[in-house]
Amino acid sequence: MNSALKGLPLAMIAALTLAGCAKDGHYHDRNEDYAGARQTAPLTLPGSRDQSRYRDIMPVPQARGDFYAREGDFAAPLPQTLSASTAVAAGDVAVRETDADRWLVVGAAPAVVWPELERFVEQRGLEITRSDSASGVIETSDASLVLRQGLRSGTSEVRCDTAGQLNRLCLNSLQRHFEARSASASIASASAQQTPEADSVRFEPRGDDWVMVMPFDIERAYAELAFQLENNFEMEDRRELVSVDESGKRFVIDYITESERTRGFIDSLTSMDLLESMQRIELRLSPQGQETLMEARSADDEPLSGDDQRELLQRMEGLLR
Repeated sequence: MNSALKGLPLAMIAALTLAGCAKDGHYHDRNEDYAGARQTAPLTLPGSRDQSRYRDIMPVPQARGDFYAREGDFAAPLPQTLSASTAVAAGDVAVRETDADRWLVVGAAPAVVWPELERFVEQRGLEITRSDSASGVIETSDASLVLRQGLRSGTSEVRCDTAGQLNRLCLNSLQRHFEARSASASIASASAQQTPEADSVRFEPRGDDWVMVMPFDIERAYAELAFQLENNFEMEDRRELVSVDESGKRFVIDYITESERTRGFIDSLTSMDLLESMQRIELRLSPQGQETLMEARSADDEPLSGDDQRELLQRMEGLLR
């Protein structure tokens, strides 16, 4: 070792070494570049050019929602996965249920599913007493089939009831019908050509807090989120579903928040804790007219910042895509 460094403590040597990794050192910190970025005018081609021959080489997709500037200094966000959900694939069928209801989710738009419902009724020789494609209802002497747009784009929900009560036999028969190869192939082929837009989730500030507003009723929101959390929040020491309360429409999770994930090396040394720790958080649903509101609140002594609320709610929104 250089004799000039022999008298320096190890911690000071480490600090001097890390200092060389600043903006003017070996590694360029691009956070300031993002903060100072400015939009320029688009390139204008001469009027004599054929505009149809030119397009964007790398088109930027439309962002979902408004830009949200986090508290404190700006930091470039970490990349997120395109979707964290266990979504129903095109042509597939899945069951969603609560204590009071049960229905099917089909991976196709209502316009594609409707002919399959008509085929189902015809194949079983049921007498149709009313058929209204506009409202998505087929009534027979035995049961009523109800079709509606699903929570996600390109999906549908199908219910079957008799006198306002769930008809499990009818719903099970419908499920087998959609699972049949001939029906699934037809649906998958047609749904690939139709990608209707579903109503979007939005985020709203409430003082220092954030809430997520979902454009569907609380029973549908709860059933889908319960299914997605049970299937996606099962990563030990990263994100875990702790409990589910259907009557109170609440979920309790353990989750590593964004501020914990992005905690700097120096902060870790200061706190003498180099490991990321999960925080216990309660997710509560409440009705708001025809919509459903979700709040994220700390369930332990550790406060949950507005930034961490927003990031977690955005992850929940990803489960509904």
